[in-house]
Amino acid sequence: MNIAWTHFTPWASLAGGLVIGLATALYLFGNGRVAGIAGILASPLRAVLAGTSLRPDANRLLFLLGLLLAPWAWRLVAPLPAASVDVGTAGLVVAGLLVGVGVRMGNGCTSGHGVCGLSRFSLRSLVNVLAFMGAGFATVFVLRHGL
Repeated sequence: MNIAWTHFTPWASLAGGLVIGLATALYLFGNGRVAGIAGILASPLRAVLAGTSLRPDANRLLFLLGLLLAPWAWRLVAPLPAASVDVGTAGLVVAGLLVGVGVRMGNGCTSGHGVCGLSRFSLRSLVNVLAFMGAGFATVFVLRHGL
């Protein structure tokens, strides 16, 4: 195994983790709930599908707007990192559906369990993080060595 030392950025990674943790703490203190994107996105979608008002979900809509605007704000400071996708549209759709099913089965998304759940020492979150990390490791191994 070779380590790409030019891509080893512990200080930038630590700073990013601190920003995510701070944002999570602020959201928790402001709303009394963890900042799991699955729940934040599901509530306005349910309101739209039911034909009810979005007014109670205003803070969630603002949160989602912040997620959409963040790359544009980043571009004011630095160029966006290059993105490359090595799979076709069908692979992306299947992956998205599998993630959605996993979020529903695990009662939360990776960020909810990984950032919020583990910081609260939640056993359920620990089991979920171990499960999705293990599934990710197994998937990479099979795709790189098995197929």
